[in-house]
Amino acid sequence: MSVYVDDMKAPFGNMVMCHMWADSDDELLAMADRIGVQRKWIQGHPTLSFGKHRNASWVHFDIALSKRALAVRAGAIETDRYGPVEHMSRLRLDAAVVRGDIEVQQRAHAMLENNARLRAGQVAE
Repeated sequence: MSVYVDDMKAPFGNMVMCHMWADSDDELLAMADRIGVQRKWIQGHPTLSFGKHRNASWVHFDIALSKRALAVRAGAIETDRYGPVEHMSRLRLDAAVVRGDIEVQQRAHAMLENNARLRAGQVAE
């Protein structure tokens, strides 16, 4: 199990933000607690998120770069901007394998392959 942070640098007021996500909700919440991010800012969670944040496509926090540094010191794995898509595609693939859903497996594989090409600079975005 792992917690991840990407290298996104999105301005938000006087802060610069990135994403933090994990293999499990428990791990994500434990890291948020550890680095001082309030749980109310979780996005994409069906019960813990509120308002428009509930509609995020994946469970994560937007965190300031200062919190990112704390997360990395606490063991978070650094990744690039393609990390969230790769992570979600792998979760979808794993779930599809368990269900035996070949169509979703094929879509997840295609997404992983495209992500790898983007990461290698082989495809225009």
